[in-house]
Amino acid sequence: MKKPTLLTVILNYKTANMTLESLAAALMSTQGINGEIIIVDNDSQDGSFEKLTKAVQEKGWSANGRVRVLQSGRNGGFGAGNNVGIKAGLSNGDRPDYVYILNSDAFPNRDTVSELLNYLETHPKVGFAGSYIHGQDGEPHLTAFRFPSVAGEFEGAIKFGPISRLLKNSIVPLPLPKETCQVDWLAGASLMMRQAVLDQIGLFDERFFLYFEETDLCRRALQAGWPTVYVRSSEVAHIGSVSTGMRNWERMPQYWFDSRRHYFVKNHGPFYAKLATAAHLLGGAFCYLRHAVQGKTPQGPKRFLRDLARHSLTQDRHPLRYQNHPVSKKTCFAGQEKK
Repeated sequence: MKKPTLLTVILNYKTANMTLESLAAALMSTQGINGEIIIVDNDSQDGSFEKLTKAVQEKGWSANGRVRVLQSGRNGGFGAGNNVGIKAGLSNGDRPDYVYILNSDAFPNRDTVSELLNYLETHPKVGFAGSYIHGQDGEPHLTAFRFPSVAGEFEGAIKFGPISRLLKNSIVPLPLPKETCQVDWLAGASLMMRQAVLDQIGLFDERFFLYFEETDLCRRALQAGWPTVYVRSSEVAHIGSVSTGMRNWERMPQYWFDSRRHYFVKNHGPFYAKLATAAHLLGGAFCYLRHAVQGKTPQGPKRFLRDLARHSLTQDRHPLRYQNHPVSKKTCFAGQEKK
């Protein structure tokens, strides 16, 4: 029986040393699996491409096409960068049976990749499979979600117990699954995809610069009859936010608002997108007032509601092209952790 082939794609942006650590973990986790690994440098322009290429050659990882390093040529975002690797395919020109997306700050265990591969092999009606993600301290990360909705926007913004209980089936972050189960979508830190599904629905939508791209991809897969499954036995250690600088954001960057609006408009239409924004603003206003009465400091990025409202009004008049976002060290795309 022919063994399935796997193409692993690791996206780098100015984190060459960490990417090499992730690569070493991926090589260990893919031992015995018929496949190759591609590192895509997302136009780092800091010597990453040269450093990665040299290291791969010196360690002998490039033999027989086992590991290749590609240059994207432009920083088009998370989806665009991963698409470069997916389109490249295997070194012999063949298309793999499966594609595995791994963040450059994520480190799979020895059996992480085989657990995902075996699950998809034994469940031919499942399109995507993703891992249980935890921090280096062992703390679990919430990476399994429901699709965003108007009700979910309101609940997520108001942060009020009675409302959350009423809208429990619309809360976007799912409670941490204790066993393997179907979910709406998974974060892309460790996600395996069936190539046949990508051939059917297309790759990442490159109009998303960062955020919502895997949400959209999983939604398209489900609409085509291919669900996404959270595989609890597949575990990955993840640092998170290394390249994006997300933890140090004072305000949400423009591209987050662009991606959010594009997701709602694309999947539900402009009127629904306006309703979702109105629901978030209403819930956020109530949350702000409650905190003010209680003397609490509001959590989250500064001026978020104001920025959301301004973005919505601006986009109604002048829709963005969702491309060519300016790169900055603090807020721009880095090709890694996003959630």
